[in-house]
Amino acid sequence: MALAKLGVVVLDCPDPRALAGFYAEVVGGTVEGGGDWVDLKVPGGQPLAFQAAPGYVAPKWPAPDASQQFHLDLVVDDLDAAEKGVLALGAKPLDTEDRSRGWRVYADPAGHPFCLCAC
Repeated sequence: MALAKLGVVVLDCPDPRALAGFYAEVVGGTVEGGGDWVDLKVPGGQPLAFQAAPGYVAPKWPAPDASQQFHLDLVVDDLDAAEKGVLALGAKPLDTEDRSRGWRVYADPAGHPFCLCAC
């Protein structure tokens, strides 16, 4: 028997509403709340939350001397179309050169790494 169940994944960032809006455009869902804490309710999926972090410093990727802490894997039907979409929303490519792989790495507008993965 588990001791707990996962409630929400929380991303620290400088602007919770803006980052929640970015992910709402990428995975769908409804942005709720404001101020220092914003929730993204994802239909049929795990919710995400975004928390204001004064002095926020984005993780480095790749960086053997600094931890990226975590990343999100987002499953897509078409890597090229999804890539075009996330770049238009403000994502930055981190590792996208090898087009033969089934995944590509980006940073969201606050610098958190995430992968688009072909299903």
